[in-house]
Amino acid sequence: MDQEKLKAVIESILFVSGEPVKIDRLVKITGSSKPEIENALMIMQGEYGEGRGLVLVRKEEVAQLATNPENATFVDALLKSEIQEHLSPAALEVLSIVAYRGPIARSEIEAIRGVNCSFTLRALLMRGLVERVDNPKDNRGYLYKVSIDFLKVLGLDSISKLPDWENLSKDGRIDSVIKET
Repeated sequence: MDQEKLKAVIESILFVSGEPVKIDRLVKITGSSKPEIENALMIMQGEYGEGRGLVLVRKEEVAQLATNPENATFVDALLKSEIQEHLSPAALEVLSIVAYRGPIARSEIEAIRGVNCSFTLRALLMRGLVERVDNPKDNRGYLYKVSIDFLKVLGLDSISKLPDWENLSKDGRIDSVIKET
C-alpha cells in the first residue's frame, strides 16, 4: 500500500482505538513492514502538532492520537459540561452512589435508590465514568467504582477530594440524601 494510504489507515486505527496501539499490532493489521509503519508514524508526527487539534504521541513501541495540549481548557470545558448537561437525574444519582460508596454491587445501589439501575449503570460504563470489577465475595456479580476518567473530568486527583466525602462515604447519609431528592 502506498504511503498516503498507509498513513490514512494508521490514523483511522489510532482514532478508533482511543488507546495506545502497539507498533507490532499496526504491522499485523495493515500487512506492512515495521520500517514502513515507523516511517509513516514519523511523517504523521511532523504533520500533526502545532496549529492542529491532534498530536501523535509515541512512547517506546506504542502510538496514540491525543488532543493538542494547547486546547486543554476547551476540551476540559466540553467534558465537564457533558457530565452536567447530558446525564439524567437517575444517572447522576447512581454516579453519586458509586462515587461515595464504591466499590458497590448493583443490588446495593438498587436498595438505596429503590429502582432497577441496570440500564443506568450500562450508560455510565459506556461513558467511561464507572468501571466494573470482579466481586471477590460473589463470582456471579460485579462491583462498580468510579473510573479514572471520572476523576479527570472533574479535575480531581483523588476520590477523597469529592465534597463532604469523608462524612458521606462512611455512614448512611448518602442514602438519605438520594432519597430526599
